[in-house]
Amino acid sequence: MFDAVFLAPLFLFAFTASATPGPNVLMLAASGVNFGFRRTVPHMAGIVIGFPVMIVAVGLGLGELFTRFPLLHQVLKGLGAAYLLWLAWKIANASSVSGDKQAAKPFGFFQAAGFQWVNPKAWIMAISAIAAFATLEASFAGQVMMIALVFGLVGIPSVIIWAAFGTGIRRYLKSDRHLRLFNRTMALLLVASLIPAFWP
Repeated sequence: MFDAVFLAPLFLFAFTASATPGPNVLMLAASGVNFGFRRTVPHMAGIVIGFPVMIVAVGLGLGELFTRFPLLHQVLKGLGAAYLLWLAWKIANASSVSGDKQAAKPFGFFQAAGFQWVNPKAWIMAISAIAAFATLEASFAGQVMMIALVFGLVGIPSVIIWAAFGTGIRRYLKSDRHLRLFNRTMALLLVASLIPAFWP
């Protein structure tokens, strides 16, 4: 049922979509820099589990709801954009190296899992994956489950790489000036990641 003709391009698509810059990985890199790898693990787990759950929900009915009520999708899109802008502001104004880090907290598991529902790139990825790969009517549900599983598997190395990247460059950001520059750059990239979702 799930042969190489189906799985190979699916894995390639999932890896490309998951590993390329977007809100999830940019926030993981910023978390790695500001909080370290260990404190970023719940954030990583929330993405790895939360996004496949979203794929299943979209594939098994939620997508049809948005087709019938497109305004609902636009409202969710707008809320997601507003939330991302707020997160970008928080990252841009993150604590300095010498500042009090106790007040700042990384994303938790449920925050990261819930974030998928307001992440424009996550919606694009989920809908695109289902449209491209869940094509056999006789086993549509099974294919949706397989797509979710593949994204979950591919998500593990992807989130590890980006969190490790942030943690790795942390040692080079010793001064307040360098950390502020990094955080503001990541904030700008996070805002820029919204462009594909709203480009006509």
